[in-house]
Amino acid sequence: MDLENPIFTLTLSLFFLMDAIGNIPVFIAILKKYPLKKQRWIIVRELTIALLMMITFYFGGNFFLDSLGISKETVRIAGGIVLLIISLKLIFPSRENEEKEDIKEPFIVPLAIPLIAGPAILASLMIYSGQDIRTFDVVLSILIAWSLSTLILLCAPFLQKILGHRGIAALERLMGLILILISIQMFIDGIDGFISCKLAA
Repeated sequence: MDLENPIFTLTLSLFFLMDAIGNIPVFIAILKKYPLKKQRWIIVRELTIALLMMITFYFGGNFFLDSLGISKETVRIAGGIVLLIISLKLIFPSRENEEKEDIKEPFIVPLAIPLIAGPAILASLMIYSGQDIRTFDVVLSILIAWSLSTLILLCAPFLQKILGHRGIAALERLMGLILILISIQMFIDGIDGFISCKLAA
């Protein structure tokens, strides 16, 4: 696989932002009182809602950025900073994720939003919409990352038994480290583009 392929890079970034592995314990805690068949139905439904939300933010992002007069270089720099903050939170997670049992079946909140389609990934998709990336590449990357996340969450009970809490935490930190590299590269590209524009002017 070509590691410089934009689809590979985008898929990797979006997959990490969806944080399916890190969300395994959360999904299990919220859905544990439902039978396995019902759990799977809820997961598919919530992730479908999340997918629709992500697609909406991607296609609406360009209009929003153009209306504000934001340049592509600014978008890249801001994207790098946003991703860096997100990746640091993956590596150094807070202890504020204690779950409360809900009497009603979860719908949209909190599984679809903000656990899968959270502010981080929605902001990133708006940023991608302002970059020189083919729409096909971004949409395909969203679908691939979403499919992988859905598969992982459908197998959540099985994966948690194999990996344990420590294994899941280690994988989440590894994803955060890789996301740091992606964010720094995005920031460098933005600075490089900004300098090139100034020199050309």
